[in-house]
Amino acid sequence: MRHEPIIVVGAGVGGLSAAALLAAAGESVLVVERQPTPGGKLREVVAAGRPVDGGPTVFTMRWVFDRLFNDCGGNLETAIPLTPASLIARHAWGPEAPFDLFADVAHSEAAIGDYFGARDAAGFRTFCAEAARIFNVLREPYLEAPAPTPFSLVTRIGFKRLPETMAIRPYQAMWKALGRHFADPRLQQLFGRYATYCGSSPFVAPATLMLIAHVEQDGVWLADNGMHSIATAIAELARSNGAKFRYDAPIAEIVVEHGRAAGVRLESGEVIRARAVVFNGDPAALNIGRLGDKVRRAVPPVPPKQRSLSSMTWLMNAKTAGFPLVRHSVFFSNDYRAEFDSIFKRGQVPDAPTIYICAQDRDDHSARAPPGPERLQLIVNAPANGDTFQNTQAEIDQCERQVFGFLEDCGLTIDRTADNSHLVTPADYEHLFPATGGALYGRATHGWKAAFQRPGAASRLLGLYLAGGGIHPGAGIPMASLSGRLAAERLLADLPSMRSSRRVAMPGGTSTR
Repeated sequence: MRHEPIIVVGAGVGGLSAAALLAAAGESVLVVERQPTPGGKLREVVAAGRPVDGGPTVFTMRWVFDRLFNDCGGNLETAIPLTPASLIARHAWGPEAPFDLFADVAHSEAAIGDYFGARDAAGFRTFCAEAARIFNVLREPYLEAPAPTPFSLVTRIGFKRLPETMAIRPYQAMWKALGRHFADPRLQQLFGRYATYCGSSPFVAPATLMLIAHVEQDGVWLADNGMHSIATAIAELARSNGAKFRYDAPIAEIVVEHGRAAGVRLESGEVIRARAVVFNGDPAALNIGRLGDKVRRAVPPVPPKQRSLSSMTWLMNAKTAGFPLVRHSVFFSNDYRAEFDSIFKRGQVPDAPTIYICAQDRDDHSARAPPGPERLQLIVNAPANGDTFQNTQAEIDQCERQVFGFLEDCGLTIDRTADNSHLVTPADYEHLFPATGGALYGRATHGWKAAFQRPGAASRLLGLYLAGGGIHPGAGIPMASLSGRLAAERLLADLPSMRSSRRVAMPGGTSTR
């Protein structure tokens, strides 16, 4: 079996990170991807002749990627040109002047004082301190630990630090916790929106997710060549260490022999044998049998009601006027609770949704529209029911009237036409990422137990490992990369044919049989 490769199914960030680390450890690696390019959700879509980022738009936790490239003999700084952002996002609540949040805490505090008043500026200070404390408590024992349980989390933190464990607020809803810091409900909206980074509602998600605010304050970067360049750079990193790639190669089945994963069968009928398989896809695809009946029990089921958010996403290359967009701009609904009730309780696109726009051709300061068309990604949260529901054209038309009408009320006009705009619905996401219903973040982080319900790197099936945003530690580019690292580390530890002194990519010394 030594000559057989480790097969990585899926070239998303988690799979690419695992492939790069495994290849750097001296293993033979083959990445099999159904799309023609790497990236998974970190993809590009052509609109009016220009490539537009069609997935994640925020790059944080740079240390995750510095370590990945260093461990694989590369250099992040030269591989992915990045520019630090001083302005995190611009926020609007109708036609009044927008509010800017900055990466620098003191700058944001002053801006909050000017816009919302001294009381909320003081609340922002206490909020930042709490968000930093939560992150620092959880970074090593949760984010970088394999498949934590409540008990293992407590033991890793240490019983002497038990008060810190309770201080992460796992039992309090994020919205309620934010109310302790901010008097103005608009600031609850602004910081509650971080729950949507995990595809969740701030009214149900635990206050623990406030740590995301600290992550952004620790640094947000703009990818100079687009977010998709991150995926292509990690793929090249893996290739430089010997990993091989096969694109346009969808798999029909994970082959199981003698109670362990032994390879894959492509839809073409070709069977490729493997020493082990890393599955970089939504774990629900395994459980419902999309990759064969023999792997159904490899992961627990994810009930549709526990899916995270999907979205209605417009990808455009269009002229804009009016509102001074920056790279990240948010236009808030006037009834935030109704928005999430509509999605999670009624399974409907909200009547008055919050709108996020990534203006790809702008930096964090440019308030003027560039000459000619500009590349835009516009996102409205939606229910993940794309496997059972198809939006009618009338429903889409109504949604577009509401969305673009509200933007005009805020002062932004977009010259959108059928030729320069492409809409992606939950049903489209289901087609791209099967078995998800269009959910973009795996399981929703609702309630304190949800953080421990994502599968870990090792599945229940021998030889089958898991990576991706639906796996621990969670959604987002850095989390997906960490999941790939955890999968590679666990796989290398489990390989029975490891030599006693082979080169390893991860810190930890000599690998043993």
